[in-house]
Amino acid sequence: MQNRPLRYLGLLFVVLTLAACSSNEPRKHFASLAQQELDAISNKKTSQWDALDTVAPASYLTDLIQDPVLDELIKTALESNPNIQSTLLTLQSSLWELKSTQSSQLPSVDASVSSKKSKDSDTNYSADINVSWQLDVWGKLANTEQAASKTLASDEALYQASRDTLVANVMKTWLSLTAKHHAINIEQQRLELLESNEKLIIQRFKNGLDNLEKMDEARTSTSQSRANLVEYKEDLETQKRELKLLVGTAESLALAPNIDYPRVSLTLDELPNQSLQRRPDLKSAYLSIEAADLKTTLAYKNMLPSISLSAALSQSADSPRVALFTSPVWSLMTQLTQPLYQGGKLKAEREIAKLNTAKAYQAYRNTLLTAVNEVDNAIGQEKVLQQQVSHIREALESSRSNLAQYQKKYRSGLVQLSDLIAAQKTTFDLEAQLDKLIFNHLSNRITLGVALGLGVKQP
Repeated sequence: MQNRPLRYLGLLFVVLTLAACSSNEPRKHFASLAQQELDAISNKKTSQWDALDTVAPASYLTDLIQDPVLDELIKTALESNPNIQSTLLTLQSSLWELKSTQSSQLPSVDASVSSKKSKDSDTNYSADINVSWQLDVWGKLANTEQAASKTLASDEALYQASRDTLVANVMKTWLSLTAKHHAINIEQQRLELLESNEKLIIQRFKNGLDNLEKMDEARTSTSQSRANLVEYKEDLETQKRELKLLVGTAESLALAPNIDYPRVSLTLDELPNQSLQRRPDLKSAYLSIEAADLKTTLAYKNMLPSISLSAALSQSADSPRVALFTSPVWSLMTQLTQPLYQGGKLKAEREIAKLNTAKAYQAYRNTLLTAVNEVDNAIGQEKVLQQQVSHIREALESSRSNLAQYQKKYRSGLVQLSDLIAAQKTTFDLEAQLDKLIFNHLSNRITLGVALGLGVKQP
């Protein structure tokens, strides 16, 4: 007869469990769908991406350019950039939140000591120690911890993506300094020649060999070149300020200009193994699906009964010592809780969790398609820029040869000065165009490296 209440409690527990489990319908496994979609796209793109010519091996983004000055800038940026440091602090906060979640699976212990004095009576002291523990019968607490772990891992991947983007921007901005210096040098050479031509045309005008229109045209070209030179110099200062912002300093950067562009090496020999699978944004999106799926599982389990145990030790006495250390009275309680009716709250939370998982899957698909698009665009630009650089380099060689012929003929009086000036302009325009294409080509290789998920080494 004494065990009958426990039997009734156990029977009620089984009935409620079966009732709750009967409401579980089949669910889509979005994480598996995401992996299948990634595999399908990777297999489809392998033949297309493997066809790209290779240059040199690279395992990380920082392997693309070997330069000690750039390495120091990248190191400083990763340590001092305020946005990266803020993201890191947020990540550390999330880590402590995870540790807080893990503590919910452990018993909690509370202790209290109080005193009470009534009129015409001695002071009475009370001491209590309460121990409570929720039994994780269905793994709800474990699922909560797992979801928090997946969310933290997703945030870590986003932090890595931020580091990759920062390093890529530092590399591109550092390269742009060389491009701006080259643009200034080319324009200075152009200006020197235009000023020389202007003086010559003015002298010819005074001698009656040229007209006023030619002199005005020469002055116009010279003034326009001066304006371009001022603009290029300011562009250089702007890039320096941008680099200071990326590095995270207000101090001037003592950087000597590079005479030539560095080599930006990149290989795609093992593209399927080191491309999309390595992208941190894809990792983050996939982990978000898993976290959302665990929260959906938790929403289902919230409809199941829960069991908690609690124990209490208490004592009252005329002195604190007796209340704390002498023959305390203990009690043990087991509590079974089954949600029966909450106005549809639990069902709504379950449906919301399912929709959030579906949204996480669609966000992953969008990230995956964006990644494929970025790789395709960068590879397309790689091919086009290679061809453009080759063609413009050939055109520049022909233009220089043509200019040399015009110079000889002008000295021999076989061509007009205007023809020589036109040949000079074409040569300078091609030099500027070629240098810009070279910069765009090298910058695009950094973009391609990020798109392939080369990334930066973990701190």
